[in-house]
Amino acid sequence: MPTELQEIERANDSGLQPVVFVHGLWLLPSSWDRWRELYERHGYTTIAPGWPDDPDTVAEAREHPEVFAKTSLKIIAAHYAEAIRALTIEPVLVGHSFGGMLAEELAGEGLSAATVAIDPAPFRGVLPVPASSLKSSAAVLNNPANYARAVSLSFDQFKYGWANELDEREARELFEEFHVPGSGRPLFSAAFANINPWTEDRVDTTNPDRGPILLISGEKDNTVPWAVVSAAYQRQLRNPGETEIRQIPDRGHSLVIDHGWQDVAECALAFIKEYAPATEPVHG
Repeated sequence: MPTELQEIERANDSGLQPVVFVHGLWLLPSSWDRWRELYERHGYTTIAPGWPDDPDTVAEAREHPEVFAKTSLKIIAAHYAEAIRALTIEPVLVGHSFGGMLAEELAGEGLSAATVAIDPAPFRGVLPVPASSLKSSAAVLNNPANYARAVSLSFDQFKYGWANELDEREARELFEEFHVPGSGRPLFSAAFANINPWTEDRVDTTNPDRGPILLISGEKDNTVPWAVVSAAYQRQLRNPGETEIRQIPDRGHSLVIDHGWQDVAECALAFIKEYAPATEPVHG
């Protein structure tokens, strides 16, 4: 498997418009493999950095869950910012769940040519707390000690929070193929973002260098429902840059990895092509 530095070098050598994929909690960078293949067929170069200490495989992650335990949003954001600054062309950012929120944060720092945030986790100032979100995060938030732990979802918890719009067979297949333990810290940061003045869960929505942004919501998402995504959209409208929102019908939180992933990928790609078109490779 190429290292992150090798992926950055490959992207820079290509001379193509880079797309940086940011995964969320309970997934690894490999969850973006099909998206990367699709985008590269459309003339982009891609990288998918892991969160710090991400194992290479799902099997390794399940065998050593302790590596995730103390990963914080601040550490993750700094890691992605470093990777982005190593690129010679300002990238597009595509993120899902906490990766979507991180993509918004990085865009707010002026590090993105265009951004797509898919079912993004809430940040400070996003006020709705739907009951389904609380139920989806209860596996972590019900025990304060989980702040310093890595937590795995049971299949039933995954089915409710991620795969509620899928049949039992596909839900189990996704759980086995993709689910890994996740750090408790990001969820606690999001849960208390609006009452903790020192929260790491912040997005600058007013920076004029933010660039265009698209928020995508799965209509039936229990983890990040429409109320949360639309509230983030209202915050992002404070920015002078282009700000758009789309809702994908009948889709849950698994929309980036399930059987309908390509519909979501193509929705994002149409936006990206408009605001950050694929570039011709640079030779010599």
